[in-house]
Amino acid sequence: MNALLIYPEWPDTYWSFKHALPFEGKRSLYPPLGLMTIASLFPPHWKKRLVDTNIRPLTEDDLKWADVAMLSGMMIHKPELLQILERCRKRGLRTVIGGPVASSVAELPQHADHVVKGEAEELIADLCQGLENGTAKPMYEAAERPGLHLTPLPDISLINLKHYSAMAIQYSRGCPFNCEFCDIIEIYGRKPRTKSPDQVIAELEQLRQVKWRGSIFIVDDNFIGNKRMVKEMLPQLAAWNDRLTHPFTFYTEASMNLSDDLELLQMMKDARFTRVFLGIETPVEESLIQAQKQQNTRRGLLESVQRIQSYGMEVMAGFIVGFDNDPEEIFDKQVEFIKESAIPLAMVGMLIALPNTQLYRRLLKEGRIVEEGSGDNMDTRLNFIPKMNPEKLVEGYRSILRRIYNPEAYYDRARRFLAQAAPLHRTTPRMSDYVALLRSMVKQGVLSSSRRSYWKFFIEAATRYRHAFDRAITLAIMGHHFEVLTRIVCGPEPEPELER
Repeated sequence: MNALLIYPEWPDTYWSFKHALPFEGKRSLYPPLGLMTIASLFPPHWKKRLVDTNIRPLTEDDLKWADVAMLSGMMIHKPELLQILERCRKRGLRTVIGGPVASSVAELPQHADHVVKGEAEELIADLCQGLENGTAKPMYEAAERPGLHLTPLPDISLINLKHYSAMAIQYSRGCPFNCEFCDIIEIYGRKPRTKSPDQVIAELEQLRQVKWRGSIFIVDDNFIGNKRMVKEMLPQLAAWNDRLTHPFTFYTEASMNLSDDLELLQMMKDARFTRVFLGIETPVEESLIQAQKQQNTRRGLLESVQRIQSYGMEVMAGFIVGFDNDPEEIFDKQVEFIKESAIPLAMVGMLIALPNTQLYRRLLKEGRIVEEGSGDNMDTRLNFIPKMNPEKLVEGYRSILRRIYNPEAYYDRARRFLAQAAPLHRTTPRMSDYVALLRSMVKQGVLSSSRRSYWKFFIEAATRYRHAFDRAITLAIMGHHFEVLTRIVCGPEPEPELER
């Protein structure tokens, strides 16, 4: 059996970093970990080929080679996935689709021969046997969520590491919180499940053995969902990293209660975590309460961000506009908070009512759902009827992006972050770091319209923040991605009105 694993191309969003990757000479941020993990559960006699369409196109030769095409992706990938499925089915190639998209898009059985809904560790053997003997079912869904002790090492032989900016591993699934707009708790549950420390070290050792060095993204939606278990794992992770002269640094996603736990912050610093993504969402407490995100109301948000940054971890953060309780001045409040918090990379999006979420069910009951939605929180086509005037909401959202990714505003946040963050552990620069620096100097320092802001920041980084110069250049490169994408989303800056 020849199994063709296909991952769709990322659309151009804040999360894709498409406009930053060329500085590194990379094609994608990180590889399709889910497909690589599932591939390790296939029967030993199966032949496997993975096509990540972020790296290269899916060819007719790939389809001719395959006996079955197996796809995965997220809701944001839906248009691309449907095109690939149609292309496969025109050739008479059997198709299987899984991943988060299978839990969000109800129409998938109309497009794929077999749909795997939810987590697949306990389903793959049955699916593979059915594919081999022609008895595979249209739908597979596990009765219970599997323990992660069942999760094998990803098959990294399926990818070429040189095309990726970072590698990815998973430590846990699930989140203990109950955010109304979130589909993570619907798919993975509210009881976080973790891998053992030995499993984590084995995955890292596998990457070290194939000569990967640099960043590892721990892809958990809430890395600290089970604090007791993560505190058992982190000292072992730090000891392994120290013993091998620090081949890796790490970044991940976490909840705001990370800031309360100084022991945990120190453990993450010792293990060489350099960045953490937080879902801050909004500085408006009434909106947080309505969104059932009370965990963000129990602590000062600005103080929490500054405390985490003081441990050397850059805070990336998600923000949302469009909550029912957002006041008229929400756009100014978001901009002010982002400025005061010195968060360089602020992912601001429109509220989306994702299928199979509490929010979607509530708005459907209220008769406010317009369409399924794209899964792209930068899409200004609202999939629900907001309380605020829709045109005002969309234009207010665009005004936030224009203001926070204006070069002067962005570099000011980056400077203030570098000034207040604790120094990182020293790392040995790689050749790709020097290449990225040279490309940045040409692209941003010579060809960019914001070159004055760039050189001002560059000179300050080289003089005042020499301890973090590599981090400063990374921020400049990422800022370029946000600046370009903001122009795409918002269009040209509105012309000022002339006085009459």
